[in-house]
Amino acid sequence: MPRRRATRTPATPRRGARHGRHGRLGRSEVVRPPLAPLDGRLDRFDLSVGTAVEFLRGTWPELQDVRFEIGAMPGFEAGDEVPRWYLDREHARIVLFRLPIERLLPPGHDDNAHRRMAIESAVFRAAAEYVGREPWDLGHDH
Repeated sequence: MPRRRATRTPATPRRGARHGRHGRLGRSEVVRPPLAPLDGRLDRFDLSVGTAVEFLRGTWPELQDVRFEIGAMPGFEAGDEVPRWYLDREHARIVLFRLPIERLLPPGHDDNAHRRMAIESAVFRAAAEYVGREPWDLGHDH
């Protein structure tokens, strides 16, 4: 005997429709509203160091295998000045000290632009000292 096809009207839901095609229809959203971008002092420091290092590695082949690390403060006595970086040629690494770089700016220069310039300057000067050159020699022209 031929089967009769049930005719449904569009308003009549199918059986099991409350679960949707993959069993997820009646659930609440999993995705929360977007979070504000991370834009703290540490994040800006990391970004400034990262962009300067990327530029330098593209310019000087001697820096390709050098590890750049970030430390908070030096853990050693350095004399009259607080060091901004530490060079470890034996292990091919440069450690940049965040607090001295950011906090020991000249009076009146404690804003985001001057802080970024101080960070990039420290990266350039540390890299130049590591390769035995002057910081202004680290451009594409040399």
